[in-house]
Amino acid sequence: MTTTSPKRITQRELESYLWGAAVLLRGLIDAGDYKQYIFPLVFLKRLSDVYDEEHAAALKVYGDEELADLPENHRFAIPDGAHWADLRKVTSNVGTALKATMRAIESANPDTLTGVFGDGEWTNKDLLPDSTLSDLIEHFSTKTLSVANLPEDELGQGYEYLIKKFADDSGHTAQEFYTNRTLVHLMTLMLEPQPGESVYDPTCGTGGMLISTAAEVKRQGKEWRNLRLYGQELNYGTSAIARMNLFLHGVTDSHIAHGDTLTKPAFLNAQGGLQTFDVVLANPPYSIKAWNRDAFAKDPYGRNMWGLPPQGRADYAFFQHIAKSLNPTTGRSAILLPHGVLFRRDEATMRERLVKSDLVECVLGLGEGLFYNSPMPAVVIILRTCKPAERQGKVLFINALNEVSREQGQTFLRETHQQKILDAYRGFADLKQFATVATLDEIAAKGFSLAIPTYVEGAMDSGEEEQIDLAEALAAWRTAAQSSDAAVADVLSLMRTEASA
Repeated sequence: MTTTSPKRITQRELESYLWGAAVLLRGLIDAGDYKQYIFPLVFLKRLSDVYDEEHAAALKVYGDEELADLPENHRFAIPDGAHWADLRKVTSNVGTALKATMRAIESANPDTLTGVFGDGEWTNKDLLPDSTLSDLIEHFSTKTLSVANLPEDELGQGYEYLIKKFADDSGHTAQEFYTNRTLVHLMTLMLEPQPGESVYDPTCGTGGMLISTAAEVKRQGKEWRNLRLYGQELNYGTSAIARMNLFLHGVTDSHIAHGDTLTKPAFLNAQGGLQTFDVVLANPPYSIKAWNRDAFAKDPYGRNMWGLPPQGRADYAFFQHIAKSLNPTTGRSAILLPHGVLFRRDEATMRERLVKSDLVECVLGLGEGLFYNSPMPAVVIILRTCKPAERQGKVLFINALNEVSREQGQTFLRETHQQKILDAYRGFADLKQFATVATLDEIAAKGFSLAIPTYVEGAMDSGEEEQIDLAEALAAWRTAAQSSDAAVADVLSLMRTEASA
């Protein structure tokens, strides 16, 4: 049993402690894989220390070791031989012992922790020799991660810190599991999640958007523990991190599924249709090409109601999945998408049907650099199933391209930026060179384009030229070249005719 003497850990100490573990792995595995090994160890240490803390509290009440070990005194079970202290005694085949410990804890907690530790290659000694694993275990043993020392919120923040650090450190893999937190906060504020509501993220990554909703409800002093949080994630290791992340933030009643949302959505209702949710937050992968378009053409859940997206871009497949997942009366969603969805030609029919559905409440254009390793500007589209009467048949366009800051290589939204955008969204009125309300008839008159400069006077172009699809450009060039060749042939033919006359 580890010591449980209270020693409050500061946020700086926590960050140094967490990052110190990553330093031990440098040179052995890629930075992008750190998370696969660090997170399970932190989580394992936390479980052992919290179990000890609960045991000590129960022992104080009952004065009996056996009674203190009863399941009703604990939020989870630690089987015999699967405590952190047992691991510290292991000197050889440490990876095998670690893996056995993790599986024992998962098996002992089938309703809450099954699969939570992921699928790291703990027994691969070329990757993780005994000496490295022993060093990691001793490093984590230097602090006691009890709730008294480190409340759930603070450990959760430390965990988020590490996720961000890994995102910074791992380059191109970051975007798949990390979305700029200031932007997530803004999206959460726009949707105003309420106690008791269901919240869903179909591509949840490490669960940051779900955690943001719980944190916002808590910040407002409202009951947050009855929020029902649902997420699905394609990457198995990342879905495991999401489950650990939610647990460490004190969210014990969440539902994180592993799998492909488009191919096999995890959350269905009693009739086998898609489950619907009050709030949906999402940052789907951009314009993926490797998806099952044929299956979507005959989708059993009716998610192709606006049409079939091109093979080269699944954006509107995720878009339609989210729209179909909204509760018919309370549903609202904030979706982070590339600007191209607003105006690309090969998605025009789907966009027209989207507009005519009157689900779109707001189109928010954002500045560049809010995504890791991509200068691409993005857009947040707010959908709402039951708009207030005064907003029906209308869409609010906000041009927030300049509402960003960039410091030390990071782009983010300051509170002043978030508040300005939030005020415009809530006000739902024209603001010179910043926001415009357009009717559906006006949008129809523009060919159902949702491009923000089309509506917001003086809005800077968001780099749409850069968003033009290469295939479209090539097809246009070929058409122009064919026309030119035909014109030249006509002229030559005419000249030959005149010469022979």
